[in-house]
Amino acid sequence: MHTRNWQKFFHEEAPRYLDNCFTKNTDFEVRFLIDELGLKAGDRVLDIGCGTGRHSLGLAEEKMAVTGIDLSHDMLGVARRTADERGLDINFIQGDASQIRLDEKFDHAIIICEGAFSLFEGGMEPFQYHLDILKNVNGMLKPGGKFLMTVLNGFKKIREHSDEDIQKGVFDPVTLSTLMEMDLKDGSKVPLLEKGFLPRELTQMLGEGGFRVLKLWGGTAG
Repeated sequence: MHTRNWQKFFHEEAPRYLDNCFTKNTDFEVRFLIDELGLKAGDRVLDIGCGTGRHSLGLAEEKMAVTGIDLSHDMLGVARRTADERGLDINFIQGDASQIRLDEKFDHAIIICEGAFSLFEGGMEPFQYHLDILKNVNGMLKPGGKFLMTVLNGFKKIREHSDEDIQKGVFDPVTLSTLMEMDLKDGSKVPLLEKGFLPRELTQMLGEGGFRVLKLWGGTAG
C-alpha cells in the first residue's frame, strides 16, 4: 500500500503523541462516551481512527470488547504496547476506514479526535471519501447501535482564513479544506489536508450514510 502523507506525519508524531495537551482529558472523554452511549460491560465497541488507543484502552478497562482501526502502523504500535502493559485484550487492526468492512457487528462505534474523519489526501474527493467512512461504520453496527464522532468545525476554518489564503491555495472555501506542510526529519516536506464540516453538511452526510442524527454539538474551539 502506498504510504500516505498522514502516515508519514503520524510516523514521527506517534512517539510524542501523548504529550499533546488535548490527550490529558482522556479519562473524562471515556466517561462521557460511556454515559452518552449507555455503554456497559460486554458491549462490543468499534473505535475507528483509534491512534494510540487512548479511548480503546479506557473502554477495555471498563470491560468492553473493543476493536480499534487506524491507518498508522506507528500509532497502533504504541496502542498495542500499552495494551500489553496493562494486560488488556484489544483487537487493533491497520486499515483505511473508507475501505475496511469487518464481518463482525458492533453494539456502538466512535471516531474521536478526528482520528479517521477530517484528515484526507490529495487526489481524494473529500465528500465521497468521508461518506464512504460513514457507510462503512453504519454497515458494521448492529440495528439500533449508536455512533459518536467528532469532526473539525467548518465555521472555524472560515473564520481563520482570508482571501489571500484562498489565492495561495491554503484554504479551499468550496470543500472547507486547509493545506499545511510538515517538515520531516529527513528535510523533506509533506502536504497535509484537513476538511471542516458545517452542521447541515454533516447532517446530510450522516443521513446518506444510513444514520439518524440524535444530537449535534458545536464549539468555537473547532
